[in-house]
Amino acid sequence: MQKKNIILLLTLVFSITVSAQMRDLQNWRPNDQRGINIFEDPVEDTVEYPGFYVRVGGDFAMQFQGLDQSNTAGTLRELGADFNLPSANLNLDVQLLEGVRMHLRTYLSSRHHAEAWIKGGHMQVSNLDFISPGLMEGIMQYATLTIGLDEFNYGDAHFRRSDNARAIFNPFIGNYIMDAFSTEAFGELTIQSNGFLAVLGLTNGKLNQNVTVTPASDNRPSFYGKLGFDSQIDQDLRVRLTGSWYINQGTTNGHWLYGGDRAGSRYYYVLHTADQGGNFDGRYNPRFRQLTAVQINPFIRFGGLEFFGVIERAMGSMELEEPADEEGEFTQLAGELLYRFGPTENFYVGGRYNTISGRQRDGAVEDLQINRINIGGGWFMSRNILTKVEYVRQTYVGDAWAGRFAGAEFSGINIEAVISF
Repeated sequence: MQKKNIILLLTLVFSITVSAQMRDLQNWRPNDQRGINIFEDPVEDTVEYPGFYVRVGGDFAMQFQGLDQSNTAGTLRELGADFNLPSANLNLDVQLLEGVRMHLRTYLSSRHHAEAWIKGGHMQVSNLDFISPGLMEGIMQYATLTIGLDEFNYGDAHFRRSDNARAIFNPFIGNYIMDAFSTEAFGELTIQSNGFLAVLGLTNGKLNQNVTVTPASDNRPSFYGKLGFDSQIDQDLRVRLTGSWYINQGTTNGHWLYGGDRAGSRYYYVLHTADQGGNFDGRYNPRFRQLTAVQINPFIRFGGLEFFGVIERAMGSMELEEPADEEGEFTQLAGELLYRFGPTENFYVGGRYNTISGRQRDGAVEDLQINRINIGGGWFMSRNILTKVEYVRQTYVGDAWAGRFAGAEFSGINIEAVISF
């Protein structure tokens, strides 16, 4: 009898949990197909406050990879066609008070870390009634305050990237070559009104948090922001255009903007030799200090046709002193064209072109350049299940590349299955 009671209790708890999973939170981007083409969390309060509750969610992703690679020296490892290590996230979203919620994401499995670890978390405030009813009500109907140690809102590309296993918003399998993403201690204010958008934020410029200093420490805060416009012009046409910036003048911090993702690259073992290679190959991190970065993102959607673009410039120094004549700069360009169709737009086809070029130092003779093309499509079997397939080709162009990157390229077919809820 006792065993039956335990089973009944577990069944009841599971039923309650599943029921709670169906609830949405206030000012929240759904973690499924409904979240596609949502950028900042909505400021409109469209969900009735039900009291304190916890929403447990997750992400799972697995790829079948079939890539070939080569370089001038013929030193790259031969790659077979097989499954990659699956990745998984655990997501906790908690409605704490009316207009106040918490988010916490844990990477249960990722390419770069064998153990489970917390990616980051934040608290978001869209209502100050918990301090005093009606406090700053006229302002808070447009404003959102976010504080935590988590992904901060630089650029629009991070809304469409794969965050370890949360790959449901990425129409392809890899992220952009220069992947602007970092988790730092931050605070930001977002204003959204009549299609206009403004973000102003501050981080401590550190990926790994500590309070130690040395005589060489030159840590500075990072300032970032965004200005833009996002409007549904009519039933078929939506237009969004934003410009973002990130500035850090420290020589010993603030250089994580393109190296802050600790989950690893989605293209496994590309550009590896017998004794060289890492979990992030396939991307490029200029590793600039005293970094200034600007990203412009146009987004246009007409009917089922969708265009998203990236125009980005990063400038800084690789040295641990004043840049002087050692400043470098890189430019990233990308264009993504998709067509979504089907009864619930549950199918899509499209392509993406992504290129970077630049120099790590002014004195470099020739630009480094990487080109990538993705062609593919996807099928939402349900709003929580996505399968996608792509052809990818990436090339390292020019004589500036040396070692294993000289004349390097990889290409082939990838298939990815994603579940998010």
